[in-house]
Amino acid sequence: MAEQYTPIIPQTITVHLGPPDSPAPNVQVPFIDYIKNVASSEIYPTWPENAIRANIYAITSFALNRIYTGWYRNRGYNFDITNSPDYDQAFIYQRDIFNNISNITDELFNDYIVREGSIFPLAAGYCSGSTVVCNGLSQWGTVTDAKNGLTPYQILQKYYGNNINIVKNAPVQNIKEAYPGIPLKLGSSRNEVKLIQEELNRISKNYPAISRIPNPNGVFDTATETSVKDFQKVFGLTPDGIVGKKTWYKIASIYTGVKQLGNLNSEGIKINELEPVFPFILKEGMSGNEVRIIQNYLATLAFFNPEYYMINPDGVFGPQTKDAVMIFQSKNNLTPDGIVGRDTWNALSDAYIKLIESLPDTYYGVKLYPGYVLSSGETSENVKELQRYLNFISNYYPEIPSLTPDGIFGTQTYNAVIAFQKKFGIPANGVVGPVTWSKIIEVYYDLQDVL
Repeated sequence: MAEQYTPIIPQTITVHLGPPDSPAPNVQVPFIDYIKNVASSEIYPTWPENAIRANIYAITSFALNRIYTGWYRNRGYNFDITNSPDYDQAFIYQRDIFNNISNITDELFNDYIVREGSIFPLAAGYCSGSTVVCNGLSQWGTVTDAKNGLTPYQILQKYYGNNINIVKNAPVQNIKEAYPGIPLKLGSSRNEVKLIQEELNRISKNYPAISRIPNPNGVFDTATETSVKDFQKVFGLTPDGIVGKKTWYKIASIYTGVKQLGNLNSEGIKINELEPVFPFILKEGMSGNEVRIIQNYLATLAFFNPEYYMINPDGVFGPQTKDAVMIFQSKNNLTPDGIVGRDTWNALSDAYIKLIESLPDTYYGVKLYPGYVLSSGETSENVKELQRYLNFISNYYPEIPSLTPDGIFGTQTYNAVIAFQKKFGIPANGVVGPVTWSKIIEVYYDLQDVL
């Protein structure tokens, strides 16, 4: 799946000019040109317009399904689709395009078929219907259907069932590689973690040896680590509990299989299954906890490096935050647009972690945010430090329960974190990210001054 979970129309598609394992070259072509080429290769311009339209819907949906399931890329290939009709669709490189097919494609190329309740492009299988008969759409059959007065939608319903919809005017933009660019592991906190959690929970229905994740909330906790290790053991991967590139694509491949996303009778994907828990991008005018996170990173980097721009982590993405982001981007070979997308977020996180690793364990008597989210089930010295700070704070705020600093993030620590977050107006999720950690340190400092 791409960074934006709900399907968009890619600007380009990579086509292998032969069967999957053949030594044929790959070509990257604009997606709209690909649809025009396939339609011109598979159907006739003299067919009734409603038949042509029905076929273009099917062609587009099938191609998008190949892209979004990672049908080939999840298997280690470096292309999205082949030009072999035995496997995919007929694509004749650099062929002439029929004018009327081109014009209709211009109108329809960013529309695709879905099952009701699903957001995923239907694997709209089809065949000629004359030389080859299949379970999907009959291309020659659509000619008869159109001549009998059926609309394109009615034609599609005839072959794919009444429970289909057509998504209209989907946005067109570049699609980044699905893999987030950095390994996901204990303490990671991002939308890709939520995606992995949902996929593992669905896979566990077919593979009971893989433990379910009780709270798929985008935080890579110990339950997620255990589930990843289980998955890796079942499928012969190194059971390190880290979702690197190999594990990421293996999970995606198995998920596609158990959901049958590449099949006509797929159960599909509902919008709530892929609902993000964090914004995909942060930019000027936004506010909230995620803005505070990047502001904390930027402020810490600026404190130790005068080349960066110091800002106040107030949770509001204003002009100063945009300037600080742009300065960071320009010094880290990123497009200086002041927008925090996946690449900038990764770079900020990496820069912060490298800084922390270069410093002493404590700075001015306190430990800086360790660079990853602390959550239930973890056992570490960082948890022990967290407990020590909270225990001290509890002496002044009786609503925050006292703790025994044992380094185990159990129920007592969870309750203390929740109480602290509620007291100081932080979203009460029981996990400790940079915003909660920084506020704990701030309160701890202030109370030290009281003594």
